[in-house]
Amino acid sequence: MQSITAPLFVPGDRPERFLRAAQSGADAVIIDIEDAVSPDHKAAARANAASHGVTGCPVLVRINAEGSAWFEEDLAMLRVAPPDGVVLAKAESVAVIAQIVAACPAAFVVPLVETARGMAALAELLRAPGIARAAFGSLDYAADLGCSSDWEPMLMARSEIVLRSRLAGIAPPLDGVTPNVENVELTAEEARRARAMGFGGKLAIHPRQVGPIREAFRPSEAERAWAAEVLAAVAADPRGALRVAGALVDKPVIERAQRIAAVG
Repeated sequence: MQSITAPLFVPGDRPERFLRAAQSGADAVIIDIEDAVSPDHKAAARANAASHGVTGCPVLVRINAEGSAWFEEDLAMLRVAPPDGVVLAKAESVAVIAQIVAACPAAFVVPLVETARGMAALAELLRAPGIARAAFGSLDYAADLGCSSDWEPMLMARSEIVLRSRLAGIAPPLDGVTPNVENVELTAEEARRARAMGFGGKLAIHPRQVGPIREAFRPSEAERAWAAEVLAAVAADPRGALRVAGALVDKPVIERAQRIAAVG
């Protein structure tokens, strides 16, 4: 799950799109049987998710929130046809996560943090058994708080999710979606910002967003060149007081260079 940087949502009531989503370059497909599906299509979407037929790509299912009219039926589907992972909408309760883990023990769980209650319970949620990483539902979170979903009003929430994920010892979280599917540069810019904040990936809602997100989460040529220069300097004089490009090279700098080199 840590290697997933650009998972792509696909509506559960559009099964003809499942394979295309898997072939889009996304490193996971999230079959959405929650927000993307109207109430009268929920049963069909659930059946489609249970028999998705996707191979060669991890498949996650975003189920409806606990307390909704569809949660228990979603849970029953997970027992019969467990996916690789489960995205829990409006995650707020460790007890609900435990229900999902009991229904499909082999699947990992991604709590979608999109309410004030979920944010308040974040530390506890992320330490629950079965959790792989968190995801940020920025649009719903802003709606719940009654604030704008622009970048600046969401900074505190994003920082909190990154911090709590690190303290829980799980993979860096996935940032929320960019709703404008036409402006791929906006998607790329928001992905770059998310990476700079410590996110490990970003949710996509259209195939054209996948490439820009994946590229944004790769080290740039300049970063790779810098990392190579730092590591070469350390190898040449491992005990010396080093400077690279005018900056002091100490342990945190070396560790960052090693992380970049490992990805690049």
